[in-house]
Amino acid sequence: MGIGIGEIWSQLGSIMASIMFVYAMFDKFFPPHLRRYFLKYTNKFSTLFYPYIQIKFHELSGEKLKHSETYKTIQTYLSSSSSEGATKLKAEVVKDSQTPLVLSMDDNQEIVDEFNGIKVWWSANHIPSISQSFSYYPASDEKRFLTLTFHKRNRDVITTSYIQHVLEKGKAITTKNRQLKLYTNNPSNNWWGSKTSKWNHTIFEHPARFETLAMEPEKKEEIINDLVKFKRGKEYYAKIGKAWKRGYLLFGPPGTGKSTMISAIANFMNYDVYDLELTTIKDNNELKRLLIDTSSKSIIVIEDIDCSLDLTGQRKEKKEKDENDEKMDPIKKAEKEEEKKSKVTLSGLLNFIDGIWSACGAERIIIFTTNFVDKLDPALIRRGRMDKHIEMSYCGYQAFKVLARNYLDVEFHDEFFPVIQKLLGEINMTPADVAENLMPKSITEDFESCLKNLIQSLEIEKKKVQDEAEKDKQELSKEKEKVKTNEKSEQVKENGFTH
Repeated sequence: MGIGIGEIWSQLGSIMASIMFVYAMFDKFFPPHLRRYFLKYTNKFSTLFYPYIQIKFHELSGEKLKHSETYKTIQTYLSSSSSEGATKLKAEVVKDSQTPLVLSMDDNQEIVDEFNGIKVWWSANHIPSISQSFSYYPASDEKRFLTLTFHKRNRDVITTSYIQHVLEKGKAITTKNRQLKLYTNNPSNNWWGSKTSKWNHTIFEHPARFETLAMEPEKKEEIINDLVKFKRGKEYYAKIGKAWKRGYLLFGPPGTGKSTMISAIANFMNYDVYDLELTTIKDNNELKRLLIDTSSKSIIVIEDIDCSLDLTGQRKEKKEKDENDEKMDPIKKAEKEEEKKSKVTLSGLLNFIDGIWSACGAERIIIFTTNFVDKLDPALIRRGRMDKHIEMSYCGYQAFKVLARNYLDVEFHDEFFPVIQKLLGEINMTPADVAENLMPKSITEDFESCLKNLIQSLEIEKKKVQDEAEKDKQELSKEKEKVKTNEKSEQVKENGFTH
C-alpha cells in the first residue's frame, strides 16, 4: 500500500520538530565554549563534502558603516546581466548618469556568470534589522551583501584574475555611463563649511564632436591619434617614470574654435572639465589644494592664460621690481601687497603643471588657451609642460566644407563652392564668422542664399584688404618720395647750392 501525501508531510513535520527540539536543547544546555568547538569541527567536517567557497562583499563597511565603493562597482558590473539572469529585479535612479534608471537583481536572487570557462554564482542577500531604535547610520544588524560562490579548485583564478576583471569592468561601465561635469573653482573664503567645496559643478552638455569640428582633416586626425595614444598609455607612462598627464596649448586668433576644441576633447575622452579661474586664487598654496581636489580622467583648463594673471615676462622685470621695493616705504609696500588680488606666481603655476604635486592623480589633460602665444613666458609652454602646441587658424576650404555640412546639410555646390574656395585662399576669415554667415536667419532663407551671404562677406573683406593694401602702398610711396626729397636737399646743401 502506498504512502499518502498527507502522511509524508506528517512525517516531514515530525522530523523538523525533532531537529528544532534537539537544536534548542543544544543551545540551552551546552556551554558557549563547547558550542564554539562543536561548530568549529562540524564546519571542518562539512567542508570535506561541500566543494564550494563563498566570498561576501558588504554594502556598508568601516567604523561608521560607510558605503563600500567595491560593492557599488560589483553591483554595476552585475547590472548588465541582471535583467537576463534574475527573475526579480529592483530599479534604482542614479544621479549624474546617462542611464539614470539602473536595474539590478532583487534580494535573495541569484545569477550565473562565466569567466574563462569557469562558472560562478552571484547572489544578493539582505538580513533585515530587528532593532527599532533610530540612528543616523544604518543599524549594525542590518546587512546587505553580495555573495560570490565558486568551486574551490578555481580559488586562485577567482581571487586574482576574476575579481580584478569584475572591478575593472564595473569601473569602465560607471565611467561610460556617467554624466560629464563642468567644474569651476570657488573663492577660498567659501571653502569652509559642511556643504561647501573648492569646486562647484554643473552638468556638461556641450554637443561639440570632432566630426563637427571645423578643421583640416589631417590636423584633426593627428590630434585624435595623440589623444588615443595618451588614453592607452598607463603602462607606458609608468615605465618611463612620468606622471600620466599631457599638456595642450591652443593658440590662435579669437573665433578660431579653441573653446569648441576643448569641448570636443572632453566628449571624445569622456573626461570632466575643470575650468580654473586663476584670478580668484590667493596664492600658490591654494593652487595646489585645488589641484589635489580634482579627479582623475579630467581636463584642467586655463583659458586666455595671457590675460588671467601677470605671468608674462615676470623674470625679466623681477630685478627692477626688487630694487623699487627696497626703496619703497614699508607701510606703502605692505599696502601694495594687500592690494594685489592674487599672489600666484609663474613658479607656482609651473609646479602646478609638472611639479611633484602634479602626480597627485592620473589620466589628466591640462589645456592652456591664448590669443597671443608670443606674450607667454617660454618656460610656461615648453615641451614637457605643454607637450602639444595646436594652432587654431583661420577657416580653410576643408573646414568650410565641414561647416556647410553641419549648418546646411550641403556636401557640394557646383556654382558656389569653387568661388568660396578661391576667396578663402585669399582672405583670412575665422570659422566663427564663416559659421555666422552660413546660419539661416529666417524661415525663408535656403542654403543657396546662405552661401551667397558668405560669398558677399568674403568679397567685402577682400575689398577692405585691397583698400588697406592700396592705402599702405600710397603711404609707402609718399614716404619714399619724402626720403628722396630730403636726400636731394641734403645733397644740395653739401654742394653749397641754395634755391
